[in-house]
Amino acid sequence: MRIPPHCDTRDGPVARAVRKALESGNINHILIWISRDSEKEMKRIFRKAIRARASGGEAREVAHEWVLENAVRLHRESEGAAYTGIKPEGLDEGPVVPRAEKAIEKGDPAHLLEFISETVEKELRDRFENVKRKKEFDIEDVEGGRQYIQAFIGFVVFSHHLYRFVKAEDS
Repeated sequence: MRIPPHCDTRDGPVARAVRKALESGNINHILIWISRDSEKEMKRIFRKAIRARASGGEAREVAHEWVLENAVRLHRESEGAAYTGIKPEGLDEGPVVPRAEKAIEKGDPAHLLEFISETVEKELRDRFENVKRKKEFDIEDVEGGRQYIQAFIGFVVFSHHLYRFVKAEDS
């Protein structure tokens, strides 16, 4: 499953953490986004970048980019994902990521729950209606029967995977 662009974008949460860390001098803003195994490497990079930033100008910009690229790389590594570079700002994150972040920010998941519930209900109902429409095929119409079976399997498997994903213990 491919997730929408987020942690590896210039306006994503890792980039925001890098800005906070560099502005405050507190690397912990970054360390929470990476694994314990990568902490030593990130600290080494951060120390050098802080010294380079003190020079100002282009050195400051280069240091920022270096910290950002390494923080994102190490974060992606901690997720078991490949580092494919820093993505630009403003990429479409889909409808859920902004709602999930807003729920965390507000301390209330009500709007996210409503959106997810409506989306799941609509998808299940649409798939169910598709099965229902195709169920009344003539047994002599093998192609019609195959279409019913595809709709049947699609509905049942989607329901099963949805349930398993919701009940998964790790994200």
